[in-house]
Amino acid sequence: MPAMVSNPLYEALQHAIRAIGSMIEQINTDVDRPSKMFHTGKVWTGPSAKQFEAQLTLLGTRTRTSGQAIMDELRQILGRTPSEVTEEEAASIKRRYGLP
Repeated sequence: MPAMVSNPLYEALQHAIRAIGSMIEQINTDVDRPSKMFHTGKVWTGPSAKQFEAQLTLLGTRTRTSGQAIMDELRQILGRTPSEVTEEEAASIKRRYGLP
């Protein structure tokens, strides 16, 4: 039986999940901050402000939904990816995806 080694694609996916997850959290924080400021009523008031706040809220919802969809997809792919492969398969994966 061939020797099994860590799957470089599995490791790359884990790294992507950590990196992208952190970025998505930062984006959500950055989008939520102005929305929270609007809710205080001290930033801008009036009909135009209400319309802008509604658009900002919609943007925040889209951002969170999109970020969650990205993370869900990455986790599904990771779940279908074996954590170990043969040395030959690992070398092929590295070549195919340009992994170190």
